[in-house]
Amino acid sequence: MFLYLVQHAEAKGKEEDPARDLTAKGRQDMERMARYLKGLEVQVRQIFQSGKTRAHSTADILATQVQPTAGVTEASGLAPLDDPGIWAERFTTLDEDIMLVGHLPHLGRLAALLLSGDQERSVVNFQMGGVVRLRRLEAGQWAVDWMVVPVMVF
Repeated sequence: MFLYLVQHAEAKGKEEDPARDLTAKGRQDMERMARYLKGLEVQVRQIFQSGKTRAHSTADILATQVQPTAGVTEASGLAPLDDPGIWAERFTTLDEDIMLVGHLPHLGRLAALLLSGDQERSVVNFQMGGVVRLRRLEAGQWAVDWMVVPVMVF
């Protein structure tokens, strides 16, 4: 199983847009990233997003190229301060490749929990619009397969 963890792209500030949709740069970054992922032949069954506007917009842009077979779904447990254990537990029953689009500090804590068993240990330095691919190994262990950030994608 592959798990793709995506931090939403650059979003507008609350004073400019209370809903915090993506900036023009954020949209551009994600459109390039989506094309790049398609070129890597990334395939996922479903993209889950937190429901916040910036995550929803990021997921929708990715879906245009990745084309998840089960679409994009808003899911609980992906908000910035949610317990990463919620998704770690869900992974015990999932065996299909999925993508999560969310926020910090949640994604960092989830990656740390999966990779080290300690959600407080910093193991991945997420960047806005970046994608981290984790691979589930035997016995529920996880490893980083690769990571790509917007400045790497042309």
